[in-house]
Amino acid sequence: MTSMEERIKRINELYHKSQNGGLTDAEKEEQAKLRREYVDIIKGNLKSQLDNIDVLEKDGSVTNLGDKYGRRKEV
Repeated sequence: MTSMEERIKRINELYHKSQNGGLTDAEKEEQAKLRREYVDIIKGNLKSQLDNIDVLEKDGSVTNLGDKYGRRKEV
């Protein structure tokens, strides 16, 4: 698996190539796959952060958002 920086670099390379002369069908598929992976990683990171937020309620109790709205089940 490639690192996030490598994914972003490749996404940018494919973008610039598409602006300058176009992509082959294989490159278009790679670009779509890399973009989907990137978005999925960002969404997963955000969900993980939100699951770990505690909210202090008016009555003084603490509610964990992950517990309240359901944590994503780890496989």
